[in-house]
Amino acid sequence: MVHQISSRKSASASRASRKISSMWLSLSRQIIVAAIVGVLAACGTRPPAPPVAAPGGEAGTLGPPRLGPLGGPLAVPGTLPGYRSRWVPVDWNELPGWSQDAMHEAWEAWLRNCERPAPAFVPLCPEVRRLAIAGEDEQRAWMQQRLQPWRIEAQDGNANGLLTSYFEPELEGARVRGNGFEVPIYAPPPGLPARQPWYTRRQIESQPEAQAQLAGRVIAWVRDPVQALVLHIQGTGRLRLQEADGSTRLVRLAYAGTNNQPYQSVGRWLLDRGLVRDATWPGISAWAQANPGRVQEMLWANPRYVFFREEPLDAVSAEEGPRGAQGVPLTPGRSIAVDRTSIPYGTPVWLASEGPVARLDRLVMAQDTGSAIVGAVRADYFAGSGDAAGELAGRLKQGLRLWALWPR
Repeated sequence: MVHQISSRKSASASRASRKISSMWLSLSRQIIVAAIVGVLAACGTRPPAPPVAAPGGEAGTLGPPRLGPLGGPLAVPGTLPGYRSRWVPVDWNELPGWSQDAMHEAWEAWLRNCERPAPAFVPLCPEVRRLAIAGEDEQRAWMQQRLQPWRIEAQDGNANGLLTSYFEPELEGARVRGNGFEVPIYAPPPGLPARQPWYTRRQIESQPEAQAQLAGRVIAWVRDPVQALVLHIQGTGRLRLQEADGSTRLVRLAYAGTNNQPYQSVGRWLLDRGLVRDATWPGISAWAQANPGRVQEMLWANPRYVFFREEPLDAVSAEEGPRGAQGVPLTPGRSIAVDRTSIPYGTPVWLASEGPVARLDRLVMAQDTGSAIVGAVRADYFAGSGDAAGELAGRLKQGLRLWALWPR
């Protein structure tokens, strides 16, 4: 799945939605407290830990992991050749909140990692599976024994970055056009070029020749063009679909390609014209409701268009997130999208972020990517599905520090 930026509860209760609802309740309390005391603190930088022994090296020296992200030794200590990031070995006490995280919540994402593990983690997967029923103290002790924390920095040594969030929106849709369902969700057209630009969003929605190529490719119709744009930006969603026979079922819309046009933020378009001060998704939605005559103009400011494929959701898959770029289902609150030239897929990462929306100190897994997720200390936090997840994802934009946890 590919998404551009991160910016929204299923009627059926699932284990994933219960997790994110519980997380959002906790985060909401933090938001209220922050509003009362006016705390808008940026992330601080902790002093570096004393040098630690490198795996396979002498005590007191700094060195790379025994295996680098590409499966071979790293040529320069503390760096990733050809990557955007620099890794610096540190002690576990540098990780904020390390002893307080609920490890059992993260273990589901660990198990997902082991469905398609990175080469360096293959030997650890039998132990990860065995520890799924262990206590949190045992899980934490195992990680400290088997993994080495590496502070992730930009090549210039900057350890501070940006955290945003994304989610799986849920929409009402219909198989047949009409009764307010007028916005199409398309499957890719035949012969869509893999790397060459196709028609822009404006051309797709207004030019007969583009629409002719999409004839018969409508998966479903939805009501709200702004919600459809959110679906495009997130790259996946759930659709409560009214079938032609009157029945209703839940399906997933999974990313299937784009028109290869550049992504442009509609929030930035609104800010540049002085139309809003709040360019979060709640702010954008409020502007759209107040200015229906300009909604199409705003939508066409983003030439990128996303195509989808329909996937069934059964009792098992409805509890899972969509598959990320690693090829495994995402875990709400425990999966992140990263720049794969900074952090390899399948890497356990300690995430620390503090800001006006939430404080997050937790173990997450690098399991996805996105075209706007670029840089060493950059992550997109998968919040889950539904309205509560969308509310969090629409507002989360704050400072970030990251530590890769790599096998010793």
